[in-house]
Parts: sequence; C-alpha cells; structure tokens
Amino acid sequence: MVDTDYLIHTLNNGIRIIHQKTDSPVGHLGILINTGSRDEKEDEHGLAHFIEHSVFKGTKKRKSFHVLSRIEGVGGELNAYTTKEETVLFATFLSEHYERTAELLNDILFNSTYPERELNREKEVVVEEINSYNDTPSELIFDEFEEQVFDGHPIARNILGTKEKLRSFNRDKIFNFIANNYHTDQMVISSVGNISFTALVKMLEKYFGGVEQRLRQLGRERFLDYRPQSKTIIKDTFQSHCVMGM
Repeated sequence: MVDTDYLIHTLNNGIRIIHQKTDSPVGHLGILINTGSRDEKEDEHGLAHFIEHSVFKGTKKRKSFHVLSRIEGVGGELNAYTTKEETVLFATFLSEHYERTAELLNDILFNSTYPERELNREKEVVVEEINSYNDTPSELIFDEFEEQVFDGHPIARNILGTKEKLRSFNRDKIFNFIANNYHTDQMVISSVGNISFTALVKMLEKYFGGVEQRLRQLGRERFLDYRPQSKTIIKDTFQSHCVMGM
C-alpha cells in the first residue's frame, strides 16, 4: 500500500486497486482494462468495442435482464465505454451496494457467455451506431484526421469498425481477443466512495483475488512513421469542418 491522496494496493495476480474515500452516499466502482481498438488485428477491427457492447448479454449464472437489473434495480447505473487504448466497465450506486457491484463486475468481466443470439441482435445496434456516426461530420472528421496522422498503424483505425467486419464476429473471435489482450497486470479497479480502504481491499480480494494471473508479454506496436499530408473531402452539407495538427 502507498500512503498518498489515493490509496493503492496490488493483488497477487497483478490487478491494481486505487481508492479515494469520500463521505458521499454515492459510490463509484470501475474496472479499467489497458486494451482498446489499437490492439486489434486487421480482421478484428471493431471487436474491442463490440465486446464492450456484448459483455452485458448474459453470464454463466445470469441472463441479460438480471445483469442490468442487479444494479439498476437498486437505483444505480451500469455502463461501459471503449477508446483506442482502454475498455472500461463501471457502475454508480448507493455506497451500501459496494459488494453487490463488485460481485457483478467480476461476473460480467470473467464469466460472460456471449450468446450467439444476443450477439446477432447487438450487431444491429452497432450498425445503427456506425450509421449515426457517419452522418455526423463534426465527429467523423477526427477519425479522418487520425487516419492521416497514424497512417498504416492500428491506432489509425476508428473504434466502431466496419459493418463487414462486424458481421464476421462470433463467440470464438471474442474469446480469442479476450485471451490475447485482457491481462490481469493491465487491469485497474478504481473506487470512489464511502468505504474504508481495508474493507474495500478485503472485498475485492474476495471477488478478484482468485482470478488466474495472466501477464502481458508483448508490448504495443509503436508508431514511428509520421509524415505531413493533407486530405479534403467534399460533402453535400451546409457546414465546413477543418482539423489541423501533428
């Protein structure tokens, strides 16, 4: 443990815990995984984001409805997001439900079953997200920009992926990506709430201490080939958008 404004502890399997104690009746607990769209292979483009969408679709002991209602049924919120470099599962809840939340986050991260039927439904949700995004030039331009800056590198690709790649995803691809990228030494459990650090560590040891240790062996591919360039796209809209950078 380190004595700072934030209290820090590392479990034996490499999962790190960071906590800030508050007097608020509302608690926040999240799991941050150092894996995002930049870690995808070319045939996995969009898979990190799709897993984040599908992780709530059922576990070995819960159906999708029971996953969502476990926190929302007591007035809390369960959510997730994906960036190019991380995947995050998080919840906001009354502090009395800390243990309920910790158990659920463990269940959906390590025991999700990704039923094919639910995956097919979720693909249509992501397709609509892609359509919506493509209709928003003010956001789309930032992906166009990064595709130019990081040309030829995985981090250049947008997070959502493509409709074609999306429809090729199945349970095997999901479990393979998780096995290759979800390593315990690349996970951080972040907590803000009215709970003592001793009690928090004991609780998280109970739910996460027994997770099999998996350490990342390979580093990420570095980007080393920047070169100045420009691109202009003509669209039939009433606005213009411009990004400059390096």
